[in-house]
Amino acid sequence: MRTLIEAALDRSRTTLLLLAALLLAGLAAWQAIPKEANPDVAIPIIYVSLSLEGVSPEDGERLLVRPMEQELRSIEGVRKMTSQASEGRAAVTLEFDAGFDPDQALTDVREKVDIARAELPQEADEPRVMEVNVGLFPVLTIGLSGPLEETQRLAIARRLKEEIEGIGEVLEVDIGGDREELLEIVVDPLVLDTYGIDFGTLFNLVNRNNRLVAAGSLDTGAGRLALKVPGVIERLEDVMAMPVKVDGDRVVTFGDVAWIRPTFKDPEGFARIDGQPALVMEISKRAGANVIATIEQVERLLDEAGGVIPAALEITTIMDQSEMVEEMLDELLNNVLTAVVMVLVVVLAAMGLRSALMVGLTIPGAFLSGILLIWTLGYTLNVVVLFALILVAGMLVDGAIVVSELADRHLRQGQPPREAWVNAAARMSWPVIASTATTLAVFMPLLFWPGVVGEFMKYLPATVILCLLASLAMALVFLPTLGGVGEGRRGAPGRGSPFRYERGGGALRPFLRHAQPAARQRRDRRAAVSADRLAAPTSGGGNLLRDA
Repeated sequence: MRTLIEAALDRSRTTLLLLAALLLAGLAAWQAIPKEANPDVAIPIIYVSLSLEGVSPEDGERLLVRPMEQELRSIEGVRKMTSQASEGRAAVTLEFDAGFDPDQALTDVREKVDIARAELPQEADEPRVMEVNVGLFPVLTIGLSGPLEETQRLAIARRLKEEIEGIGEVLEVDIGGDREELLEIVVDPLVLDTYGIDFGTLFNLVNRNNRLVAAGSLDTGAGRLALKVPGVIERLEDVMAMPVKVDGDRVVTFGDVAWIRPTFKDPEGFARIDGQPALVMEISKRAGANVIATIEQVERLLDEAGGVIPAALEITTIMDQSEMVEEMLDELLNNVLTAVVMVLVVVLAAMGLRSALMVGLTIPGAFLSGILLIWTLGYTLNVVVLFALILVAGMLVDGAIVVSELADRHLRQGQPPREAWVNAAARMSWPVIASTATTLAVFMPLLFWPGVVGEFMKYLPATVILCLLASLAMALVFLPTLGGVGEGRRGAPGRGSPFRYERGGGALRPFLRHAQPAARQRRDRRAAVSADRLAAPTSGGGNLLRDA
């Protein structure tokens, strides 16, 4: 360890440049690290939603739940599977073991759902697979309200959705109240009776003509050609021009007996803001994205779109998670700064101004180096990380205080600055390392805390460990370099400085010492001459010193 310390002092410029680079990189990491309220922890739950309109709970359990359970039970890592059925819908919830691979689990579930889809009734809707993830919860909720037609509000909301999802940090935008569009067929019973057409015939006509039939393939000898009978209804005109019946020399079309108007599915809920009908847009960010920067980009886009949105449509912010995150981070950051100031006050009262400044430099160095390492590992700045910084604030100065105190003692004993700091750091290196290792041994097992709670709390031991390792480097490498360079330039006792400093009562007291070697030599010669005169023999056979 002494070799490393001496190498750092011999290359003091390089060491100090490395310290400055760490501080600047730490500041850049503090600005760039994603900030969020809670850690982005994947909860090991995947939800499969099934729906079949009009099915009873008993039939839903038999037709929907059982075929899906039969396929999903073969997935590895499933800890618990829960199913429930109600009128018109059913659901299967899979709980996985903690520490699972969410991407692989989601892929396995989707594969099994696709296999089970063939065993479900044809009238059943497509199964939906959803992952429960805290990081996928909405971070911004916006309401679009005003006295506009529903179609106009939906058109504006869908256009805004496309623009917002174009932002790189945005994962998806969900429009609450967006009803599926339908074509409603209105039939006049009197007209049907006139042409002798019943409603069932009309319904089957539309249903049978809206199909794409694969007719196999035709082998011509030179190759194989795929054949199909296209009958998909793509436009409104295709329905209206569809022949229904031949009456004499006239063809009765669909448009003669009915008309179609666009509409929506029946609403399942309503949203109103200030008494006006509204749509709600829920915006989710990508995992690891900065919630504050993401919402700022969304708000900037909404401001730009305000010039083209009708004045009657009002945009209201219902929920903004960035405000809560900023407020919480500011409060915790103030607590961190308060803890640092209190530590510096205690060090100042116990060691004096110069030593307190030297030790105080290691605190921001360890903090910023720890933030840099946290950002490098892909962690985010959240409430657990900031709580860990508060917890570790008083631990960062332990090694620096011990090394600085021993270096001061060596300086008072007359050692040169470089030797004083090298001897102090080398002498206390293993005690400081052992002291830090005992603290690390307490927090190291917390990294392997199982379960969802362990995934949530692992940020605390990781932050403490990284900051303590950074403080170890500050105390044994950078602090001796700063002390050796600073003391060497200022001058140490016995090395050409007209003052020497001693600590007493918590303050520095300058003592004037004799700094001119020639003056000291002249004073010593005068003292020797006086001693010779006192010891010289007198006329009485004695000497002055003995007679006295």
